[in-house]
Amino acid sequence: MERSLVRIFRVCQSFGSLPSTKTQFIHPAPCVLFRKSFVRTMVQTLPWPFSSKPRDFSLPNSSWSPEMMQSYEHYNSQCEVETEDGEKQRGPWRKLPSYNRSLKYAKGGLYLSKIIQSKARLFTRNIKTAGAAFEYVMFVNKEEQRCVCIFQAGHLLEGPPGHVHGGAIATMIDSVTGAHAAYLSGPVMTANLNINYRSPISLGSTVLLESSLDKKEGRKTFVSCKVTSIDGSKLHTEATGNVHLIHTVCLYICQCENTSLLFWLLYCHCSVFFHAPPVTLFLSISVSHLLGV
Repeated sequence: MERSLVRIFRVCQSFGSLPSTKTQFIHPAPCVLFRKSFVRTMVQTLPWPFSSKPRDFSLPNSSWSPEMMQSYEHYNSQCEVETEDGEKQRGPWRKLPSYNRSLKYAKGGLYLSKIIQSKARLFTRNIKTAGAAFEYVMFVNKEEQRCVCIFQAGHLLEGPPGHVHGGAIATMIDSVTGAHAAYLSGPVMTANLNINYRSPISLGSTVLLESSLDKKEGRKTFVSCKVTSIDGSKLHTEATGNVHLIHTVCLYICQCENTSLLFWLLYCHCSVFFHAPPVTLFLSISVSHLLGV
């Protein structure tokens, strides 16, 4: 027990040396005040949900075909509508930004991405050449519980000669259904995905993926998705799947071997997402078990 307390004390010392909290430990304050100040600092440093000026890979570029641009403008024009008084207000659709890293632009992610996954890139956004692989943009409609994705397949996605690889189609279906479920339910991971391929997709062509919510059961979200031509006249692929709601801190724990960083991650998670002070953290989890003491 004594050794456990000593180790936890050393972790706290390491936590106190972190840049974002150093000032707070020099001038101690009550727990509640510290938590509010900590959250305020995180928000000011990395505005929710993304940090300042990240590159959005879903914006139009020179590789987009006229068909893709036309479809993009169709949905994008419905993201903001004009009232009778001439004022602009939010429309039924919302464009989802797309980045090449999963941690860098989230709260605290600027530090986490350097420590945990400094070289990691999202599979669909790891090709620098525009139009060579996955070119896509997503829009979500919360009222209709639908998500659409305009997808243009580049030459690097070839499977059968002149056509898109089935794995690339599955990747896009997984991305769209996952993004849709995450928008509706929170952080999720795919548990099951059943795909039926109906007709091949030509390289360079533009297709429309449409995801719709089927039902929710506890932490499970069931969705269905179909891939059609832009005008909807031809069905290429259809799929059904379910995703499970997860706690984001679990992902960090699985990748983290540094006990000081782990303690900091747990603290940030409780302070920012659960608004719980460190005391609650110690009461709700076994710190000794997590730190291996």
